[in-house]
Amino acid sequence: MMRQLLAYAALMLALVPAPAAAWGYYAHRQTAAIALANVSPEVRSQVRALLAREKDLGTPDCPLKTLEDAAVWADCVRAESWRWGYTAAWHYRNAPICKAFDPRANCPGGSCVTAQIVRAQRVLADERLPAAVRLEALAFMVHFAGDVHNPLHSGDNEDQGGNARKADYGIKPGLNLHSIWDGPLAERAISDPADPVARRYSPAERAELAGGTPDDWGRESWEIARSFVYPTAFDTEDVCAAELPDKVALSQEDIVRGVPVARKRVVQAGLRIAGLLEEAFKPGPLVPDTPRRRR
Repeated sequence: MMRQLLAYAALMLALVPAPAAAWGYYAHRQTAAIALANVSPEVRSQVRALLAREKDLGTPDCPLKTLEDAAVWADCVRAESWRWGYTAAWHYRNAPICKAFDPRANCPGGSCVTAQIVRAQRVLADERLPAAVRLEALAFMVHFAGDVHNPLHSGDNEDQGGNARKADYGIKPGLNLHSIWDGPLAERAISDPADPVARRYSPAERAELAGGTPDDWGRESWEIARSFVYPTAFDTEDVCAAELPDKVALSQEDIVRGVPVARKRVVQAGLRIAGLLEEAFKPGPLVPDTPRRRR
């Protein structure tokens, strides 16, 4: 009888869907781990102090006990659309790859990923604000800084950043181009136990991989989508001049070529999150707000 119960329990566990290993989960958590490994002890201490106020946010179904939790919190709370639905547009800033890049487009009222990174960092840095407000800003900042490094959160080819483009990943069918870069490709790129991404990087590595502004990071992602993601997926040098099929299949060669690209974006995101944290917790007065022009 006991053996039958154990077998039944094992079957039920096998039927429970595993969490998606994506920028929404695995890679996001890795960016946070990279950030923690590359900030000062003082910053780590201040992050822990804010995380201790988790209960004040009132999101018991979305844990926020660690910076890794913070990296996925913004995706988790979206399930409560009645409360958090207004944040949906904050996760991306898609720009057409077949037009000139415009850093001021597609961000009405600051509702886009680049503007929200800047806003969240400004809120986090303001020690006059309640701890819960700053903790929410911390979670948004860490998550959105990861999102903006995914090429298909910036580049678009009339397919919702690849979401509307069916694609097979090697022998794994039934995905779309966006989900491939969100999930299996990102996971493969950062899962080498012999070369972990979550480690302390040298000053030279940080100088090479970090720096820039959220607008710069969005432009980088757009350029990668334009020059690599779409041409690789459709096997053409000029996706803007070709009539593209509704469905693509990434070959093993395509996947191998994409791994270092995806890995670099995850590492850059983590190191840049570290920079955002250091700047937000820097002692001293805040930079004054830029006055808005009246119309």
